[in-house]
Amino acid sequence: MSAPRVRETINNCVSRSQSDSYEDQQKALQTLASITRVSPQYRSLLAQTDGAISTLLGLSKSSSPIIRTLSLSILLNLSLNPDLKQSLASMETIYRLNWIIQSSSSQETVKLASSLICSLAMLDKNKARFGVAGTVQVLVKAVSAPSNPAGHHLLSSLAELVQFHGNSTLAVRAGAVSELIHLIGSTEAEDLAGTSLAVLNLLARFDEGMIALTKTDKIVSLMVDVLKGRSMFSKEGAADILLCLFEESEGCVRDASRLPEFSTLLADLSIRGSTKARERASQLMKKIMDANLDPYIDASSMIYQW
Repeated sequence: MSAPRVRETINNCVSRSQSDSYEDQQKALQTLASITRVSPQYRSLLAQTDGAISTLLGLSKSSSPIIRTLSLSILLNLSLNPDLKQSLASMETIYRLNWIIQSSSSQETVKLASSLICSLAMLDKNKARFGVAGTVQVLVKAVSAPSNPAGHHLLSSLAELVQFHGNSTLAVRAGAVSELIHLIGSTEAEDLAGTSLAVLNLLARFDEGMIALTKTDKIVSLMVDVLKGRSMFSKEGAADILLCLFEESEGCVRDASRLPEFSTLLADLSIRGSTKARERASQLMKKIMDANLDPYIDASSMIYQW
C-alpha cells in the first residue's frame, strides 16, 4: 500500500472512530490496530494525524469493553516506536492510565494500561514524569489487591519505574516492600513471586529500600523458604536479596547460619542451580565462612556446656 493511500486510510479511520455509530468505531479501530501492529512507519503516520492521540485517549473511557481494549491496544502499538515514547507520555495520558488502573473492572484493560506504562517508562526521560503523576503509588496499591489477574503486568511496570531513584523512594514510602514481601509469602504463582523478588532487588539498590528490607521481620527465613521452592528465577532473586542483606547486616548472616537447612540448600543450589544461582550460592557460603560463625552454637547451648 502506497504512503498516500495509507495516510488516507488512517485519516478516514480516525474520523470514523469519532462517529456516534458503535459499529463504525469498532471497524475503524480494528483497522488501526491491525496496521499499527506490524509497521513502525504506519505508527508514525497515525501519531502525526491531527486529533488521533486525543481521540484514542477519549475512547479508552468508552462504555464498550471492546472499544476500550482496541484504543489502548493502538496506543500500546504506537509506544513501540522509540521516537514516539516521549510525546505519548503526556501528563494527560499518564493520568488517564492511572485512572484506568484504579477504576477499571476489566482486567484486560488494566493489563493493557500497565503494559503501556511499562513501554513508555522504558525511556528514562519518562520515568520521573510518572513519579510526579503518582503512578508509582497507584501501582503499589494495585498489586496489593488479592488474586489480581493483572498482577504480573502491574509488577513489570513497577519494576521499570523504580529503576529511577526518585521512584524507588516513592515506592518504599508507599509500602512497596511490605506488599511485595506479602506477595512472595502468600502467592502460589511462581512467576508472580519471582517478579516481586526482582522488584525488591531493584528497591534494595538504594538506602531506603535496603533499610526497609533489614527492618522486615523474619526476612532471612522468608528468603530461605524461597530457596526451597521450584522456580529457579525466584531462587536467584532470593539469593540476590540474601547477599544484599549479608552485606548490610551481620545479624542477617547470623540468622541464616542458625537455620539448619541453609547450608544444605546452598549445597544443592551450587550443584543443580542455574549459572547465576551457583555463583550466588558460592558467594553466600563464602559470606558465612568469612563471618566465622558456628550455626550450632548459640547462647543457650553455651550455658548448657558450662
